[in-house]
This record gives sequence, C-alpha cells and structure tokens, in this order.
Amino acid sequence: MIQVQNLRKEFELSRTQKKELATNESTSLAVDDISFECQPGRIFSLLGPNGAGKTTTMRMLSTIFKPTSGSITIAGIDAVQNAQEARKKIGFLTGSTGLYARLTPNELVNYFGALYGVEKQDIKERKESLFSLLDMHDFQNKRIGKLSTGMKQKVSICRTMIHEPEVIVFDEPTSGLDVITAENIIQLIRDCKSKGKTVIFSSHIMSEVDLLCDDIAIVHKGKLLHNGTMADFRANQQADSLTGEFIRIINESNMQNHD
Repeated sequence: MIQVQNLRKEFELSRTQKKELATNESTSLAVDDISFECQPGRIFSLLGPNGAGKTTTMRMLSTIFKPTSGSITIAGIDAVQNAQEARKKIGFLTGSTGLYARLTPNELVNYFGALYGVEKQDIKERKESLFSLLDMHDFQNKRIGKLSTGMKQKVSICRTMIHEPEVIVFDEPTSGLDVITAENIIQLIRDCKSKGKTVIFSSHIMSEVDLLCDDIAIVHKGKLLHNGTMADFRANQQADSLTGEFIRIINESNMQNHD
C-alpha cells in the first residue's frame, strides 16, 4: 500500500535556471500539496502532461528524491524517515534504463538480487521465471552496452522485480518500446495485480490506462486535479473518450488559473 499526505517538492534554482525561466524566485515548486492512496491488488494510474510533476512524485515514492514536506508511507514504512527500509519493499521501473554497459543481463540481475539480500537459490528461480516471461535467454550473456533499447528495458524489468517487491512504481514503462516488449510489460503489470501487489504507473498512452487501471489521478502544474476510481471517472466523463476527458480537465484547470 502507498499513502501520500500533503506531499510537496521544491527545487533550488541556479542562476542559469532563473535566467531561463525569467524569474527572481530562488525555488521552483514541482509538487504542490498532493495526497492519494494506492491499494494492494489494484492498479493506480498517475496522469499529467509533461512538466506536471508526475516523475518528481514517482521519484519521491521511490525514495530517489526527498520531499520538501509531507509524508509517504510504503507498505507501512515511513519512506521519508526510513528510506532504506522502504526501498526493500519497492520496485521502480523508468523509461531511462541507467544500466551498467559492461555487465551482462545475467551478471546485473545477480548483482541486484544480492544487493537486496535475496538468497542465491531464489535469485536463480526468479531470474529463470523473468527471463522466460520476457524471452531473454538469447541475450542473457551479452554485454548490456551491445543490446537494443527494448532488450535493455527487459533487463531493467528484471532488476526491478528480482526481490519480489510489494510495491511497484512504473514511470512511463513502455515509452519508445516495440509492440511485443510493451505487451510483455503490460502482462507483467497484470501479473503484479493478480499477486496482490500495489501498482502505480504513469503513461502517455491512454489505451494502456484504459486497459489496466482501477484508480486514476491527474496532476497538472504540481496540483492534484482529480483522484478517484476508474469506474467513477468513466461514469462522470463529459468528453467522448478518455483522452478527450483528460484534455478537458487540464484545459478547465488552465482557464480557472487565468481567471
């Protein structure tokens, strides 16, 4: 379970950034007092246009960024005060892989399994299961630096899942991938749900959101504009499609801000 209360994140601005943004402010507010809950066995989708604060929120949930204020509880652990403990419960998958180019998928997944304190036999069994699911056996012993984008993303998935995390954070997981690899990731997200894991994901691909999510939140300019179940969202939808409704909510917020 993920519980987020009054989450806020400010970034210090450098002199160059102030110039670029044409501002005298010393900080930029990326996330502005947002609260939501993600339940086990459900898929929670966090949506928003570029620069909305989605990725900053995801990185705070994953303990990469520390909030300026507010609280995050991951599987009952205070993720702000006990980031290291919370990290054991989290799997974080992002579109930017950041893998070690000199290692092979086999070596990298073994390394991360050991880092999380997983027993050798469990690493072996989980790795076999993940490599089969993602069709990775053909390139498991090739250097990561020589692999395609899709192959690297598959390695990232294994790194994310090797310690069987209770909470999975997917930030644009299918971005730039071929159809087959994207479909593998969608299947993996479904598997996580069926195992009772807590899943939060962000995506620009509305068909994925439509297909997968049980709960939906929309952020824009750091603020939470909508938070509720997908069933309620559809029931109250004013536009013809999910995409149309998302755009309508964003536009309405922009108009209110200009008033």
